[in-house]
Amino acid sequence: MVIIKEDPDMNDQAIGICIIGAGGIVNDAHLPAYRMAGFHVKGIVNRNKQKAEALAAKFSIPRVYDSLEAMVADQDEQVIYDYALPASETVGVLRQLPDGAAVLIQKPLGESIEEARAIRETAHAKKMLAGVNFQLRFAPFVLEAKKMISAGQIGTLTDIEIYVNVYTPWNLWSFLFEKPRMEINYHSVHYIDLIRSFLGNPAGVYAKTYKHPDSLQLASVKSTIIMDYGNFIRATIHTNHHHDFGYQHQESYIKIEGTGGAVKMSLGVLINYPHGIPDTFEYITAVPGEVPEWRSKKIDGSWFPHAFIGTMEQMIRAKKGLIEMPENNIDDAFDTMRCVEAAYISSERGGVLLSSV
Repeated sequence: MVIIKEDPDMNDQAIGICIIGAGGIVNDAHLPAYRMAGFHVKGIVNRNKQKAEALAAKFSIPRVYDSLEAMVADQDEQVIYDYALPASETVGVLRQLPDGAAVLIQKPLGESIEEARAIRETAHAKKMLAGVNFQLRFAPFVLEAKKMISAGQIGTLTDIEIYVNVYTPWNLWSFLFEKPRMEINYHSVHYIDLIRSFLGNPAGVYAKTYKHPDSLQLASVKSTIIMDYGNFIRATIHTNHHHDFGYQHQESYIKIEGTGGAVKMSLGVLINYPHGIPDTFEYITAVPGEVPEWRSKKIDGSWFPHAFIGTMEQMIRAKKGLIEMPENNIDDAFDTMRCVEAAYISSERGGVLLSSV
């Protein structure tokens, strides 16, 4: 990310936001985040206009449009389209937006690598400023960890572990029951993207994704993923969304270790979902002559909704020409989807058969 001008106040209303979709994620994350940040939401459209009208009333959005065509016709160039519909509809919507438009696309970037490639090619063909809403990399606790790493406080990175052992009520998202790919594509994709934001692209991916006998309608509810960064960095993701034994032993954290210290951040939003618990941020650093000890730091904000400020802020900065492109640009997101595809291929092919050894 290259800053080319001084960064002004992001809530100066110079850039408007038009929201396409009025589902739960818009209500729970997009709009609360934009209200916190002072971003200027100009309008909203949804095929069920009543849902759009309800959100417009709740968040003081001035315009509810009858159609996407009407929304586009009413805009000047100083607008960002915030697309929050299923991935299967993305290409069709992009084709209806003006050439050169700025658009923030909901994750994942397609249901498969073929869809991801088609979305990217459409955005490139229309010369769009396109970003993808992989927002975990902008969560306040992640930004704090990156600040510490940039300052050299934990040394050279040697280990990133993401561990999730929770019970997720998937019935809250009924559309997921129809998906041939689920857990990695719709949840662990966040962690794959997060690890990439720290370490770049891996050399390869090893993975296995699993079903559960009590959730046979879902393609998968658990995964183990190893991202290969050579012999000196371990990067692992372990998720179990079917720990249906109370929340006392539910866990959800990101742990980062380096040669000089470590950081451990809990993802409280996933515990006892949707109620959640407060996040925690702990760190330890090696200081010559001192006995190292873990310390806690209070971090304002959480993954939901605060991280959604970051993805849109990147789009606003790029739209204003303050940075060359958003960190969450569509090409970077495509590399995340390549890792997702590699994980599914690895899961299908399996490990080394014992009979071959």
